[in-house]
Amino acid sequence: MRGRGRFGPLAIAAALAVAPVGCAAPGGELTHPASATAVPRPGCGVEPVVLRARFETGFPLAAALTEEFTRQHPNVTWDVREEQYAVLTRNAPRLLADNPPDLVRLPQVSDLAGDGLLRDLDGYAASFGWDDWPAAQLRPMRVGPGGRPRGVGPLYAMGFSTSVTGVFYNKDLAARIGLREPATLAEFDDALARAKDAGITPLAGFNSGATAGLVFPLQSLMAAYGSPSAIDDWTFQQPGATIDTATNAEAVRHLQRWLRAGYFDADLNATDYARMVDRFTSGRALFMLDGDWESAALDRRMPGRVGFFLMPPVRAGEPRAAMSGPPTFGIPAGAAHADCAAFFLDWAVTDRVARETTVRVAGSLPLGPVDAPLPAVEPGSVTAATLAAASRVVADGTGMDFMANATGAVLAESWTPRLQELAEGGSGPEELLRGVQADYADQIGR
Repeated sequence: MRGRGRFGPLAIAAALAVAPVGCAAPGGELTHPASATAVPRPGCGVEPVVLRARFETGFPLAAALTEEFTRQHPNVTWDVREEQYAVLTRNAPRLLADNPPDLVRLPQVSDLAGDGLLRDLDGYAASFGWDDWPAAQLRPMRVGPGGRPRGVGPLYAMGFSTSVTGVFYNKDLAARIGLREPATLAEFDDALARAKDAGITPLAGFNSGATAGLVFPLQSLMAAYGSPSAIDDWTFQQPGATIDTATNAEAVRHLQRWLRAGYFDADLNATDYARMVDRFTSGRALFMLDGDWESAALDRRMPGRVGFFLMPPVRAGEPRAAMSGPPTFGIPAGAAHADCAAFFLDWAVTDRVARETTVRVAGSLPLGPVDAPLPAVEPGSVTAATLAAASRVVADGTGMDFMANATGAVLAESWTPRLQELAEGGSGPEELLRGVQADYADQIGR
């Protein structure tokens, strides 16, 4: 996300997710395995095309990519509408049924795929060579028969990058308490306590509206106490999976201790995402648990003043887990320009300039073939740190999907009210988890 220096630690990732080979001229595409065949790949043609899209408000990468795509393919223009995450989730079924765009940001795809509202992308995967990418990149976007389980079956969505969540910290405030990157969760707790004693708000957070911002720290704590793969089983609706476990209850108790200790601002339940970020960037909190989609903006607003680390484990030396996966985009079954939309999705992860845009604007590790080139970043930047963290999670196999994506309604209708109640001191860990599990079971028909 900035600068021209090559980020050394990501050489490890070259063997995992990115490294140069079929580089084309500026703006050109990488060599596709499918391009060696005689079968023509889908495209946008030469006649004027207007692609209609619905994207998520507050995340500029999609818009930046559409602008660059039109620059390279001037016959394609865009009609883009942006909406909040919760609105997209709630309105997606009606939108895809009544007035489908060509491309849409979809926080959750299971029910939409099961209802036949999304296009099966397996044909495009074969044409463009996506099947030759590391399987883990596409696993969260596969959906089984009837919409479940996820993680297997046809491909119903694509992404531009793989994001990673963790702990951002203000280096100036960290110096005031002598912070060193914590090796264990206990050391992180100690840093929170020292910040509070120094008159510094330890954690910037959000939990208002239908967004359930406390899911971010809670899921990180769940993975520290338990298994990220078990969380994925639940998120992917695997038979018999439950969120109501002893280790998850311990994670909720840990979050409850943070809340009772006053580590978040007192108006947490009235704070939205934008306000949380503003509090962090204005120096009013030491830590912010968030994702690498903020890295580029933080490098611009606080150059050299932000660090990042993955949530530490309970025991020193254990692998660190993180929410890590692609923000997903689907092509509705009724899309008017499905081939062109698929061509754009492929271009976004194989074109050199597009990949550079993903790193520069979003601070995220681009998806794509193993041999794709890695864009340069400024050494010492927070973007460099988040890219290294993403590579570490890929290497350790400790990534997991966002558990709020388990169903189309579980975020707004279950996690949000129950975590708001927890923040107010009105419920306990076991009650919260039992309630979420019951809601989840109702929503998936079990």
